[in-house]
Amino acid sequence: QVQLVESGGGSVQAGGSQRLSCTASGSTFRINAMGIMGWYRQGPGKQRELVATITNDGTTNYVDSVKGRFTISRDNANNTVFLQMNSLKPEDTAVYFCSARLVWNTEPTYWGQGTQVTVVS
Repeated sequence: QVQLVESGGGSVQAGGSQRLSCTASGSTFRINAMGIMGWYRQGPGKQRELVATITNDGTTNYVDSVKGRFTISRDNANNTVFLQMNSLKPEDTAVYFCSARLVWNTEPTYWGQGTQVTVVS
């Protein structure tokens, strides 16, 4: 199995920045088979939504609401994915979850425990 552990959440002023990290550990075979990694978030009273994804070769995709403000990146050598969040808004307040999808699956296979990001105005 694979464990995903997020870090970097907390409280930040609107307009500020935060960087989330997510590191995978566990089965070497399964880590090497991780394809798309991503970040999701779930705000208060809202459904979980996809924020950003990144493939093995670095192709990225973002939800419209974060384009130009958030950047997803990946360090394959250290099994880590990052989410750099700039120009944060109160509506970005949510629990952020890291995900990883094995290449033979069509949906995320593994999830992190989530990290709270609170943006105060």
